Amino acid sequence: MALIVYSGGLDSTVLLHKLAAEGRADGALWADYGQRHRREYDCAASNCRKLGVALDVADLSALRPLFGDNALTSAAVGVPEGEYAESNMRMTVVPNRNMILLAIAAARAIALKTDSIAYAAHSGDHAAYPDCRNEFADALDGALRLCHYEPVRLERPFINMSKADIVKLGAELKVDFSETWSCYNGGELHCGKCATCLERKQAFKSAGVEDTTSYAE
Repeated sequence: MALIVYSGGLDSTVLLHKLAAEGRADGALWADYGQRHRREYDCAASNCRKLGVALDVADLSALRPLFGDNALTSAAVGVPEGEYAESNMRMTVVPNRNMILLAIAAARAIALKTDSIAYAAHSGDHAAYPDCRNEFADALDGALRLCHYEPVRLERPFINMSKADIVKLGAELKVDFSETWSCYNGGELHCGKCATCLERKQAFKSAGVEDTTSYAE
């Protein structure tokens, strides 16, 4: 059984459906860390409700000032447009985010007597986000096995998959992609111009799967 670190995004929603289909979804955890795109919570709540998976919410919004200037949590920094590049990708990094979220998920998993937590980092994340790399996940997995009387494992089944691969898997699992959220801008529609929107569009195109997302642009 596993507790899913669940954002309501495309990747983590496919992970939720995968583990639910395997009968291994013991729960999901969504975190409010002050992100401007909290629209993702609506998607998370809807998918968990449909699948009958309990969703816990961690209110970490008080941490927002500690994260400094970045495009996800600071109103002073605009969300960069265009494809991911060295010049803009670091603007979307929330310092140590996955370490914080996974540590809290581990605490919840221990309380639930669940032996693993799962997150949806994939191969395309590696260059942009250090805390999505194999090296990070391996190190944290080792620490989680030591943090309590009973070891907690870290699962990352998508770590060597592309986003297009995840879209294909989601299509096989009958995921309603219109109820997933990727855009870093807040609002009712995906902006269609930021790097994560462009990555989402390209993933559907590469996978040969219809993109049912409503984009403002």
